[in-house]
Amino acid sequence: MRYRRATTPGATYFFTVNLAERKSRLLVGYVDNLKASISHVKTAHPFVIDAMVIMPNHLHALWTLPEGDNDFSLRWNLIKGGFSRRITKGERVSASRQAKGERGIWQRRFWEHLIRDDNDFERHVDYIHYNPVKHGFVKRPIDWPYSSIHRCIKDGIIGEDWTCGDDFERDGFGEA
Repeated sequence: MRYRRATTPGATYFFTVNLAERKSRLLVGYVDNLKASISHVKTAHPFVIDAMVIMPNHLHALWTLPEGDNDFSLRWNLIKGGFSRRITKGERVSASRQAKGERGIWQRRFWEHLIRDDNDFERHVDYIHYNPVKHGFVKRPIDWPYSSIHRCIKDGIIGEDWTCGDDFERDGFGEA
């Protein structure tokens, strides 16, 4: 059975992208390499990063693609490949990946969700910004350095004391 993805051009999508080794801290250890890869891809294949958080072993992102464009898979493929080329080899590589000439850094797939409306958008932004607290890395979202929450605070969208409120649902959204 073929996996079916949403393919609405110019839409906003939420993504969860995981490393193959779930105990790894590679993404924060090489965060500048990840940011460089994303920046390079954004230049060649523009998109807007509405929100994003980089965790040690996964990331969540909310992207809006250009009008008429729905190729987020190409962008993720290029980001993952660009990041992989920027770091030294040394990860465990399964036999099936070796046979295909792949590295063992990323999970092959990623999880995407088509954003349906303003409420859906807001809930996913909140989820992204709260993720470091959910995973126990910090007590407050503002304390995590690899998050778009800092841009939202700087732009006056939310205050420094933002916590999602008491009724925020902290589960789901493509977590593995």
